Amino acid sequence: MTTKKLLLHFPTCETEKPIVYQLVKEYGLMINIFAAKVTQDQEGFLVLDISGLDADIERGMDYVRGFGVSIREVDSGIVHDLELCTHCGNCLSHCPTKALHIADQRSMKVEFDKSLCIACMACVSNCPFGACTALF
Repeated sequence: MTTKKLLLHFPTCETEKPIVYQLVKEYGLMINIFAAKVTQDQEGFLVLDISGLDADIERGMDYVRGFGVSIREVDSGIVHDLELCTHCGNCLSHCPTKALHIADQRSMKVEFDKSLCIACMACVSNCPFGACTALF
């Protein structure tokens, strides 16, 4: 069994279709949704883990692409920009999984572990310097 973290971008005309339901029912895939957003213009974004057999994942993604959905494999739905980060620590108490953490107490630098990130976006709204941004 394989697990992939994907970012799906839905065009405006496809945000109301039960695509995730079909991936589970028709292709036997397990889906864990980390973040979902529909913009004011009705574009849709979805960050999810998808698990299943490689062939089933590929068939399922071909089905999704048939709706004009673009698919990108990602490490996380969040980018932590070290150039903008001042290591103020404001994000730390807002990160429920400790993806943002201090590994070295001497340096007190904020580090980001993408594998722990669930793209809840709490860091995005709480970073006063814009060091944390969403991919969508």
